[in-house]
Amino acid sequence: MQTGHVTTPFGRRPMSLALVKGQMAIADSNPGARIEKWKVFRDVCEARERFGLQDRALAVLDALLTFYPNGELDDEHGLVVFPSNAQLSVRAHGITETTLRRHLRALVDAGLIQRRDSPNGKRYAHRNRDGEIEQAYGFDLTPLLARAKELAMLAQDVAAERMRFRRAKEALTICRRDVRKLISAAVEEGASGNWGKVETTYIDILARLPRYPGRTQVEATLDEMELLREEVLNILEIQLNTENLNGNAIQNERHIQNSNTESINEFEPRSEKAEDGSQAEEVHAESVTQGRQKAKSEPIKAFPLGMVLRACPQIADYGPNGGIEHWHELMKAAVVVRSMLGVSPSAYEEACNAMGPENAAVAMACILERSNFITSAGGYLRDLTKRSQRGEFSLGPMLMALMKINVDGEQKIA
Repeated sequence: MQTGHVTTPFGRRPMSLALVKGQMAIADSNPGARIEKWKVFRDVCEARERFGLQDRALAVLDALLTFYPNGELDDEHGLVVFPSNAQLSVRAHGITETTLRRHLRALVDAGLIQRRDSPNGKRYAHRNRDGEIEQAYGFDLTPLLARAKELAMLAQDVAAERMRFRRAKEALTICRRDVRKLISAAVEEGASGNWGKVETTYIDILARLPRYPGRTQVEATLDEMELLREEVLNILEIQLNTENLNGNAIQNERHIQNSNTESINEFEPRSEKAEDGSQAEEVHAESVTQGRQKAKSEPIKAFPLGMVLRACPQIADYGPNGGIEHWHELMKAAVVVRSMLGVSPSAYEEACNAMGPENAAVAMACILERSNFITSAGGYLRDLTKRSQRGEFSLGPMLMALMKINVDGEQKIA
C-alpha cells in the first residue's frame, strides 16, 4: 500500500506545497476505514460546484472508479488504479486525450485523487507469485476514502443551500404576483392612492434583480417586495376601514331618523334636554351629509400612464412629435382631441374640476377610442362629469374594457 509518504510528479509537472499538504493529510487518515465507492461519487457530484469541477471531470472520476474492482474503497486492498489514457477515454464516453488530461489535473488540484507516478511515468503494477499487487503506479483513490465524511457534509450543505434558493425563488414569485394583482385590482376599482408611484417602485425592484441571480440577491429582492406588499395592503386596509366607518355612520343616521316617530313628536312633551339632543342629531346628520359630498367632490387619482396608452393607443397620434412620454403631453393631446371631437371648453373645464386634469385627459382618450360608437362626445363627457360628481363613476372599468378589446384585436390579427 502506497500511503504514509510523499511522491513527486513525473516529467515537467511541477510540485507544489499544496500537493505536499494534501498527501500528508491523506497519510494521517484513519486506517481500516472503508466506504461504498458510489456513495462517495454521488457526494462529489452533489458538491462539484464547491470544487469548481465540470461534468467531464465527473465522467473521468466515474471511469477511474470503474477500474477499482471492489464495491467499497478499502485501503487494505490498495487504492491505486492504473488504466491507460486509451482505456480511460473509452470508459469516459470517448473523451479526447487533451480533455482527459485537463480534467485529471482538475481532479488532482481539487484533492480528490493523487498521482503515484512510476520512474518512467507509465502506469503499471508489480505482482507477486500469487498474483497480488505489491506496488502500483497510477492514480490513488485514497483521498476519496479519507475525505468521505467531509464530502458527505459538503453534499448536505449544497443540497440545503439549493433548497433555500428554491424556496426563496418560490416566495418571490408569489410575492410578485400578489403585488401585481393588488395594484391591478386597486386601479381597476378606482381605489384612492398613488398607484403610479407604487407601480414604479415595483418595476424598480425587479429591474435591480440580475438575469441569473444568486440566493442572497433573490432574498434581498424578496425583502423589498414584501415591504411593498405590506405598504399596498396598508393603503387598501385604511381605505376599507374608512368605507366601513362611513357605512356605519349612514346606518346610524337612518336608525336615528326612523326612531323619531310621529306619535312621539306629536303627543309626548319635550324637555330642554330632549331638544338639545334633537339639535345634536341634526348637526350630526348634516356633518355626515357634508362629509359624503366632500368625498364625492374629491378628484379620483390618476392611473399609470403606461396602462392608459395600452388601453387608448389612438391618443398617442395627437401628442407632440406623434408620441406621448409623460402626463403633460397626454393633457396637451387631450386638448387637441377635445377640439377635434367638438367638445366645448366649458364641458372639458367641468370635467377637469370634477375628475382632476389627468383623469379628464384619460376620459378624453377613452372617448376618442370609442368615438365611432358615441353620437355626441360633449354630451357623453358631461354625463361622465355628473356621475363623477355623484361618486358613481370610475375610469378603471372603462380602461380595462378598452385594454381587453385592444389585446383581443391584436391576437386575432396575429
